[in-house]
Amino acid sequence: MITFDQVVKRYPGSHEALTNVSFTIDQGEMIYVTGHSGAGKSTLLKLMAAIERPTSGTVLINNQNVSKLKASSLPFIRRKFGFVFQDHKLLYDRNCYHNVALPLLINGVTGTEAGKRIRAALDKVGLLGKEKAMPITLSGGEQQRLAIARAVVSKPSILIADEPTGNLDKNYAEDIIALFSAFQQVGVTVIIATHDALGNATYQNKVLRLNQGSLVADGVRS
Repeated sequence: MITFDQVVKRYPGSHEALTNVSFTIDQGEMIYVTGHSGAGKSTLLKLMAAIERPTSGTVLINNQNVSKLKASSLPFIRRKFGFVFQDHKLLYDRNCYHNVALPLLINGVTGTEAGKRIRAALDKVGLLGKEKAMPITLSGGEQQRLAIARAVVSKPSILIADEPTGNLDKNYAEDIIALFSAFQQVGVTVIIATHDALGNATYQNKVLRLNQGSLVADGVRS
């Protein structure tokens, strides 16, 4: 589904953010991307989601070479992805329902179909009773759940989360990881970037560990 082959990413006037990174992620896997701050995790996620292109090497998404695609084709690739950001990026002037509705609106899904999808997404994350609540009234864990609902409302095949538990206490963090695992169990490919050692996560999942832009571990968590 996603293959990196000797991928290098270099920003103008900067050092290499990624150096000769190679790996493959299969459909339905749950992957952790770990490493220190500045190790290249966010850059890796952006390349996975075709938000950026590699300086050299090959990034394949469903056997399509991102570097060879026209700019007009990239939005269609990105529709396969749902994104969860560490800082949520919620719209604080809109209620929960309308926050989740945003990706559907962008993709032209409205009316009854949109309503069904929005309520289903809120239900999956345990927020169906708060669809009219404003995000500012939610706890940190609930805001993260709202961000996840927004990410999955378009039924993406790949869910990418950048430090989704970084600002949460242990109990909330475990709940969020369990929620991601539930999506993975129904066939969604889940990719989670985290700076820590995954805490008390008990799932057996592949770990991609970065150190100063290089992949230093690619295997199954023991």
